[in-house]
Amino acid sequence: MPTIDPITPQPHLHAFAGYGIELEYMIVDRESLSVAPMADRLLALQAGGIVNEVTRGGLAWSNELVLHVVELKTNGPAGSLPGLDQAFIESVRDINVQLSPMGAMLLPTAMHPLFDPAAETRLWPHGQNEIYAAYDRIFACRGHGWSNLQSMHINLPFFDDEEFRRLHAAIRLVLPLIPALSAASPMVEAAWSGWMDGRLKFYRDNQRRIPEIAGAVVPEAVASIDDYRARILEPMYRAIRPHDPDDILADDWLNSRGAIARFERQTIEVRIIDIQECPAADLAIAEAVVALVRRLYHSDEALEHGQALSTRALAGQLFEAARLGSAVRFDHSPWLSLLTGRADIDREGRAVWLELLSKLDVSAESAAVLSAMADRGTVAEALRRRLGESPSRPAVVDCYRELAECLDRNRLFRP
Repeated sequence: MPTIDPITPQPHLHAFAGYGIELEYMIVDRESLSVAPMADRLLALQAGGIVNEVTRGGLAWSNELVLHVVELKTNGPAGSLPGLDQAFIESVRDINVQLSPMGAMLLPTAMHPLFDPAAETRLWPHGQNEIYAAYDRIFACRGHGWSNLQSMHINLPFFDDEEFRRLHAAIRLVLPLIPALSAASPMVEAAWSGWMDGRLKFYRDNQRRIPEIAGAVVPEAVASIDDYRARILEPMYRAIRPHDPDDILADDWLNSRGAIARFERQTIEVRIIDIQECPAADLAIAEAVVALVRRLYHSDEALEHGQALSTRALAGQLFEAARLGSAVRFDHSPWLSLLTGRADIDREGRAVWLELLSKLDVSAESAAVLSAMADRGTVAEALRRRLGESPSRPAVVDCYRELAECLDRNRLFRP
């Protein structure tokens, strides 16, 4: 869902001069792990009354569409990514301390494994809820695709039209690779869904009623900001208008592609990354994604040839990775060659990432985390190995309770 009205004005920065990170977490009962719809109570504890957002040091805490989700985000752009996980883990621990007397805590990963959205969804009823009410009226927001999708967003700035063009083109090439590293949502209502990144499947399908909103999830190639407005935004606004006569949703955040322009911030927001088990993993993935985007941003050859690649073909690679995680075998040779600079690379998702990580400029701390993640496989694959083919509900609760411990301790989950 969109983040509306940031607390601080967003300065216009050149590409890679700052980074905005957003992490979404579920609030759950400490014993049963049932969702606990108390984000409004948590935020009210900080402000003395109901608010949509509060500042806590260098971060802000804010509401989302549903009452059982809270978002933690950089309060304005951060100058660098290394070490940023510490700010997030401090907020996570602070929130867990405040939720403990209410019998609740934060739960990581991108989908709650037991959640019944028809019975348990409670929408945010307070300020700015006219936006959420409009979404609910048009799309009926009581399904997994609305109330059970926790992700990390990365906001990357652009200064002018040329930086926008290059940044958008580079991000478009990187998106299909991401689930092979980040898939963390394999279970729906206590059963394996058949997808390692089930969140991305629901994300793709939840607005099918108006297909112009999400497109193919991988965004179309565009030549400029004006071209972006003409090819992506205007068709979307025309399509939603019969359902939204008051233009409540007619803004750039309505766009639900996997990367969208946020013109009020002058950033492009990457939206398809599953939240992991701890901030160290989230920020390591952010470093890897940003480093790969930067490498492609500065490659005239990659951008020129990448713009000609079929959006549908790239989307096909994205959803194969969402289905299979690091075990995916990519089959789009021209795209892989642009990413890796090699025509003979092993096409398995894990192997592609290992090849890229050997060349990307990331911090030593994140390199160690990424290496451990590559050896283990995605969180989704680790959960499958731990729980087996037909897990019992108590086993799922025990396993996800361990994931909550991983979050509070800022450590990786082991299968």
